Amino acid sequence: MIRVTFFLLALCSSLFAARPNVLLVCVDDLKPLLGCYGDKIVKSPNIDRLAARGVLFEKAFCNQAVCSPSRNALTTGLRPQTLGIYDLPTNFRKGAPDAVTLPQHFKANGYRAEGLGKIFHVGHGNTNDEASWSVPHFSPKTITYALKENNPPESTREQALLESKKEAWKRPRGAPAENADVPDNRYGDGMIADEAVRRIEAAKAKPDEPFFLAVGFLKPHLPFVAPKKYWDLYDPAAFKLPELQKAPEGAPEFAPSSWGELRQYKDMPEKGPVTKEQALHLIHGYHAATSYMDAQLGRVLDALEANGFAENTIIVLWGDHGWHLGDHGMWCKHTNYEQAARIPVLVAAPGIAGGLRTQALVETVDIYPTLAELAGLPAPKQGDGRSFASVLKNPASSTRDHAIHVYPRGEGLIGRAVRTARHRLVEWKKPREAPETAIWELYDYEADPAETKNLATEQPEVVAELRKLLATHPEAKPQISNKPAAKKDGKPAQDRGKMFDQRDKDQDGKLTREEFLLNQPDPDEAPKRFPKFDTDSSGTLSREEFIKGGKK
Repeated sequence: MIRVTFFLLALCSSLFAARPNVLLVCVDDLKPLLGCYGDKIVKSPNIDRLAARGVLFEKAFCNQAVCSPSRNALTTGLRPQTLGIYDLPTNFRKGAPDAVTLPQHFKANGYRAEGLGKIFHVGHGNTNDEASWSVPHFSPKTITYALKENNPPESTREQALLESKKEAWKRPRGAPAENADVPDNRYGDGMIADEAVRRIEAAKAKPDEPFFLAVGFLKPHLPFVAPKKYWDLYDPAAFKLPELQKAPEGAPEFAPSSWGELRQYKDMPEKGPVTKEQALHLIHGYHAATSYMDAQLGRVLDALEANGFAENTIIVLWGDHGWHLGDHGMWCKHTNYEQAARIPVLVAAPGIAGGLRTQALVETVDIYPTLAELAGLPAPKQGDGRSFASVLKNPASSTRDHAIHVYPRGEGLIGRAVRTARHRLVEWKKPREAPETAIWELYDYEADPAETKNLATEQPEVVAELRKLLATHPEAKPQISNKPAAKKDGKPAQDRGKMFDQRDKDQDGKLTREEFLLNQPDPDEAPKRFPKFDTDSSGTLSREEFIKGGKK
């Protein structure tokens, strides 16, 4: 009996150890401007070699072209219109308090779930999700710029800090780009790669515990900071401005982005276009930041191979949304147009042939059920996604005839977009209002891939057919309230996340002692609280440490 029991335990241990590991790579603001997607200028050798190992999705789309809602879709499998969350500050658990997240699902099924860098959107009052991880989440402790002159002017920064009613993300920022002769780990992505390599090496000592490692790189998100050697990969004369410098003809005036995110940076115009020189510098910076991030990914892939994990690891690379790089005269994301909504998705997995491409339509919400199926886990209990594991085995197949995504505008207006292989239809209206109130956009990507003209009035028959697809989806929920709950005495509870943002003057995601003490109502007692809050004795306070206030 003892021998039989030992044999069964050994067998179970062997089967458990054979379960595939997962490396989920999330990249901030990465559009499919990559060598493997056909671009001839960008240098992305490590993403390209990942594509050679797996399947590249030509028609993958985010569920909303902004960080937090897009990452909610990835981690919960729930679309923004299902959650009723379209903004940055509202935590996803306000819309789905009992949701089991993607890493949480793997953790519940015997995986060690670890998160590094940007996975959930942390900032603007939003927080990380502790329930999702087996160990505390890792965020790099770094300062945005290596060169002092690129920081916001001190007078402007101090003035902004005194405007207590002004949201932290609307305060003036530093330079939109930086070219500094510094090592890779001077910036956040190098630190994240350092930690990812350490975690992979440590996993070698736990062969019976499969890992789910989520690595969230920060670049090429603004500001485009990257070590000089990545800027030097490019000849500035090779960059050209996009030919189309205006919004689509006939598009609603509210549909394009006014790219307010970029306008917050130093020397950017408050209104009107950037200069040609500024535009070309930004394009150069985006390429340099992409190559810098690509090099950090290469280090992580090398670590997988060096530690014997390459053959038994599912690897997904996902960009949270696209980016307008001067096309249509626009910058940043924040639209329903192709350059903002289309994303890179690459999947390499055991038993899946490499170097393949597919035209299958997929959405961000599809990644959660796909990873669960590939790992042999139960399907998630909640979600709008569909597993595309079958497409990995047969790239000519598909699981969707259209993708859907959204973007909000103004006071409650939601743009719901359906994207088929050929068209995109956008319905602009307020939730629960009559269909007759809608304003429509229609684009044909075979006849007009650059989106030069809204065809909705010219092709009502196509609009009618695509409306049938839209009608298969529930009405979008309005944005849920993000107001803090009231205390028992009837007074509103302190929003400590907002307090953190008001003190985080350099927006680096941590508070120095000086930032913590800024405008404290009890300046004699406040210094005593700082060491109590600093539970890891790092000399700075993370958002989590500040919000908890020293409590466990």
